[in-house]
Amino acid sequence: MSISKRIILAISGASGMAYACQLARSLGQVPGLELHGIISNGAREVFRHELDLDPQELLSCFHFLHEPANIAAPPASGSWEHSGMIVCPCSMASLAAIATGVGTNLLHRAADVTLKERRPLILVPRETPLSEIHLRNMLRAHRAGAVIMPPCPGFYHRPGSIDQLVAQFAGRILEQLGLPHDLYTRWS
Repeated sequence: MSISKRIILAISGASGMAYACQLARSLGQVPGLELHGIISNGAREVFRHELDLDPQELLSCFHFLHEPANIAAPPASGSWEHSGMIVCPCSMASLAAIATGVGTNLLHRAADVTLKERRPLILVPRETPLSEIHLRNMLRAHRAGAVIMPPCPGFYHRPGSIDQLVAQFAGRILEQLGLPHDLYTRWS
């Protein structure tokens, strides 16, 4: 495979594993894209709780999987080039760590590096209702350069299933990174 782009998909321990799975599958199929994954321990627990899938199905989508405790992994360095990072779903704890620059694990450190290197960082916060602290952390992350994309489904494509709602949102994330997809019919 000739590599033209590298993308990091980090999965934290918030609800919304269906979004993470759809993204991993879709990103793993983009020609010339090398997909790196960081999956928190909390995410592994939520995955088992929310989905009736073998975790290996998710893991097999990644070209490289980095342990969250390994802060010496390539995504922790600004000299390791990549084309963007997605944190989906993004827990409020991960949002707070990213917004304040507290890099206690690889997920947080890689997001911090992505911001400092002015690369695209997409955060998919999955919480409701939102407290003032959550909103301030989102604003702080946005001001630092992150794109905040709560999973708010669109209905103009007339989804007939939850899978179609999830696919449409995953397509919107891929569009933020300029990546091709056929996950839904765009507004015409």
